[in-house]
Amino acid sequence: MKVYKPEWQCTFSVNEGAEESANWKERVAWRLRAVADRLDGVGRTLKIDCNVTPQVSREEVDTCLGKGFEVTQQLLTQLAHQQACEDVMRNAKADLFEEHSST
Repeated sequence: MKVYKPEWQCTFSVNEGAEESANWKERVAWRLRAVADRLDGVGRTLKIDCNVTPQVSREEVDTCLGKGFEVTQQLLTQLAHQQACEDVMRNAKADLFEEHSST
């Protein structure tokens, strides 16, 4: 009886700038991205490298990335809500947040 063993691999990395080992082309590309970010004035450029074996379609990768960014937005919204609540508490009850220095 033959035993079949599925094999797969997935590497995923996100970069916000050129790595130290980057060649000149990569460094130029990141400088252009930085210029674009400054021109836009908002936002953030990320480079995503995703290698999946066996190959999956670009559409499937895009769907996964979209879902990941939805989760990211939910987490950031939650953090913003928590920070807003803390800011209100700091204004309403500043004495609770005073730092006591130990002498």
